[in-house]
Amino acid sequence: MTDAGVRQYRSIFISDVHLGTRGCQAELLLDFIRQVECDKLYLVGDIVDGWKMKSGWYWPQSHNDVVQKILRLARKGVEVIYVPGNHDDRIRDFIGVHFGGVVVARDAIHETADGRRFLVTHGDEFDGVVQHAKWLAFVGDWSYRAILSANTLVNRLRRRLGFGYWSFSAFLKTRVKNALHFIENFEQAVADEARRRGVDGVICGHIHKAEMRDIDGIVYVNDGDWVESCTALVEHSDGRLEILEWAKLRSWSVIDRAVEEVQALPQPLAA
Repeated sequence: MTDAGVRQYRSIFISDVHLGTRGCQAELLLDFIRQVECDKLYLVGDIVDGWKMKSGWYWPQSHNDVVQKILRLARKGVEVIYVPGNHDDRIRDFIGVHFGGVVVARDAIHETADGRRFLVTHGDEFDGVVQHAKWLAFVGDWSYRAILSANTLVNRLRRRLGFGYWSFSAFLKTRVKNALHFIENFEQAVADEARRRGVDGVICGHIHKAEMRDIDGIVYVNDGDWVESCTALVEHSDGRLEILEWAKLRSWSVIDRAVEEVQALPQPLAA
């Protein structure tokens, strides 16, 4: 792909952006939005991090730009569906409401161009910790932010050494037995719900692990996140689904240019 090229898709799914936190990769997301076009955009939860914003305000210009870009897409005719997650659960109070062309839905059924039907849900409702031990979820969230800070430092070093982007936090997930067990249980629970709904598959977020695989006849797809892996799920014109790892597709020079463009703008909302 050339820097000036624009990728055309039928549908795009993104989740776990966590606007309002320092771990949010807003500049990379802005670069992604500039380089793609679609008919339908699904925001699959945790777009804004209400948990973090309760403890302190952090909202730089780049985060504001993400919101404005999405609203601009809606004004231009892109169908935007917002399915809230646990970090932006307050938005669930507005199910069915339209905000600037963005419609809020508890979940959705998406039909691909090849006729397959997918349940679209954030996934937190299938996370026992979030549902039954919210205090533990808050503790886990704090620990996760500490890991993300380490992730930032690791990538600064890799950058100076000439290496590409690498997710330290995602690496830890693949090595910790309890994390793997949690992920497996989550994926199975979400797939079971899709089967109960009588659909062909499920598209979700929540656990920050991009994945596409078959689970007992159900197509399980997780679109990942924009704090660790910077991934999105895209649907091609023929209905084929693909996970894009944007940080790996874009060179450091392109990422730097995207950051510089954002930083050159006025910062009226920065903390």
